[in-house]
Amino acid sequence: MRCPFCSHENSQVKDSRPAEDGASIRRRRQCEDCGARFTTFERVQLRDLVVVKSGQRREPFDRGKLERSIAIACRKRPVPAERRDRLVSSIQRQVETLGESEIPSTRIGQMVMDGLKALDPVAYIRFASVYKDFREAKDFEEFAGTVGGVGQEPSSS
Repeated sequence: MRCPFCSHENSQVKDSRPAEDGASIRRRRQCEDCGARFTTFERVQLRDLVVVKSGQRREPFDRGKLERSIAIACRKRPVPAERRDRLVSSIQRQVETLGESEIPSTRIGQMVMDGLKALDPVAYIRFASVYKDFREAKDFEEFAGTVGGVGQEPSSS
């Protein structure tokens, strides 16, 4: 493993332990050249997955991109990083166990929508506003009204 600080080729594993409910291994490493310590994660990859984007463009599945999208949707929301990580791992497992080497980006987007809906309604609406490409405020209002309480006027009782 290359050191992220000095780019030296060799590092020593100092500690290994399971992470993410046993779905990955967390390793603490130390560079043999500069002595810096860093953490790596090792995950099982069942197959090489390709995401089919709009216009039939293809790109490799990128867990990091999924993590960033969910983190942006959850920004400034009371959603712990652990729950976001579990959602990302769950979506990745779903994608890998479909048995297909190519998966449409729309299918992954729907998995994210389903997961965020259960996690946090505001994060769900944020993600949907980008994913569904709302063009006008009216589109946003209509969608928010379907979430159940979000975006609706408080009732005067």
